[in-house]
This record gives sequence, structure tokens and C-alpha cells, in this order.
Amino acid sequence: MKTLETSNIPVDQLDELDQFAATAGPELRDVLMSLSRCVREGDEVVVIDGSKTVTPSQAAERLGMSRTHLYKLLDRGEIVFHRVGRDRRIRVHDLLQFEEQRQRDRRELAERFAHQRQTAAAATDEIADLL
Repeated sequence: MKTLETSNIPVDQLDELDQFAATAGPELRDVLMSLSRCVREGDEVVVIDGSKTVTPSQAAERLGMSRTHLYKLLDRGEIVFHRVGRDRRIRVHDLLQFEEQRQRDRRELAERFAHQRQTAAAATDEIADLL
């Protein structure tokens, strides 16, 4: 694990990063915007070796969920894990893949909700035209 020093990055360079991120594809845009937001908020930026493993407690804390819910996800096979004796271990790479998929699902759901009014309005107009 490596912590990157970000406290000396000028605000105008973060603004330039935001402008560049706006032109990037959705995946890169999310990463760059998250990075920019973390630096602006004074959070640490940490680089983690994806081959390292974490305990379910550590994974639950990282994902911001209870251990009980995390164990349900493990039992359903939504997060890949392996056993070390009786204990479960999750590779950081697998945890990040789950997190990325969850973000994509949330973004897709938000876009569907955002377009829900347009779809309803179009259906109402179509029905009105038929009457």
C-alpha cells in the first residue's frame, strides 16, 4: 500500500483535471472525478496491490456495508473469495471489480430514473394522440 502526496496540488490544476475528465469516457471520467474530489476534500489517495487479500470485516468497511450483508454477498457468489482454513479472504482485485460493477449498476439505474419522466411523458402524448 502506497499513499500519494496530494496536498500541494493547486486548485487550478484540479480544475484542468475536471475539464479533461468531462471529455473522457464514463469509466475514466468516474475515476478522475473521484480522484479530483478526494484531493479537494483533503482525503488520502492510496495505491493498493490488487493481489493482496482482506478479511470480510475489512471488505465490509471498505464497501460501507455491514458484515452480515457482505457475508450474504459472499454466499451468493457476488464477490469472489477463497478460504484460509475456516476463514474467508477476498482479493483486493476481486473487491474492486465488485465495487466497479456496483457503481455501473447504480449509474445505469440513475440514468433509467432520469429518463423515466421523459418516457412517461412520451407515453402520455402517444395515448393522447390515439384518443
